[in-house]
Amino acid sequence: MPRSEPVPADSKRSTIVAFLLIFGVFGIGVVLSIRLLMGDALLPAGDRIAVVPLRGAIVSEDAFVATLDAFRRDRSVRAFVIEIESPGGAVGASQSIFEAIRRLRDEEDRPVLAWMGDVAASGGYYAAVGADSIYALPGTLTGSIGVIMEFPNAQGLYEKIGLDWEVVKSGEHKDMGSTSRPLAASDREILQAMVADVHAQFVDAVAQNRPLDRARVSELADGRIYSGRQAYDLGLVDGLGTLDDVIELAGQMAGLGEDPSVVRPHEATISVWDLIRGVTDTEAQGLLRTFAPMRSGTPRLLYEWR
Repeated sequence: MPRSEPVPADSKRSTIVAFLLIFGVFGIGVVLSIRLLMGDALLPAGDRIAVVPLRGAIVSEDAFVATLDAFRRDRSVRAFVIEIESPGGAVGASQSIFEAIRRLRDEEDRPVLAWMGDVAASGGYYAAVGADSIYALPGTLTGSIGVIMEFPNAQGLYEKIGLDWEVVKSGEHKDMGSTSRPLAASDREILQAMVADVHAQFVDAVAQNRPLDRARVSELADGRIYSGRQAYDLGLVDGLGTLDDVIELAGQMAGLGEDPSVVRPHEATISVWDLIRGVTDTEAQGLLRTFAPMRSGTPRLLYEWR
């Protein structure tokens, strides 16, 4: 039986080197992918301030809460600045974001500051109320403490084009808000009571988290917007300044000086690694919500400035 020839040592070394190179490239790819998806929170660093953005219409709390939780687990983050650029949005998502910020404020011995940019109204202001203190620019559009629900009545259009709309329902009010008919008086009464209750929840959140009594908040909560300077005069915000001013203040509060290191999450994107591994349906839907938030035709309660 012929003996197999021994593998030359040089060939073995070449195979090992090639394996290590492939393994190294793969590892770098994994690290870069995590870095792109999660931002700087997973990388070791000195003490710093986390700036967590809340931008655009609020349609879901998932991305913001996940980002905030990632920075909360990072003990090198010594303070948080919530950067808000939002006209508000869905009631449930706005309340969930507020609760996430409030829990961070109440459960951690780290400063949580909110800064409001061009627009931080309705649900955007609701979110800010969860922080230790709120800051704005003099010309920030804020306030709009209120709730709205709207839907079209297309009955006249359907009649013009000859479209007949049949509805089978389990109860009198099951099709409230249908585009096929106007609101009945009893429907409007029910919806108005619900809107009033959700508005009261907003007023309660402001009164419980700002140095204002409930009666005063109720006076301010008629849905109107205020400039940042008006909001400061009314006690809705604690100070006026730029984002850099608030980061500097957070650094001083955290004992990091006037020029602290800052960490921010990376914006949602599709990396080269994503293209190689393939993007899942769930990830693709999340990216679509980030870049092009859409509203369904279903009537929704909104903390949103119109």
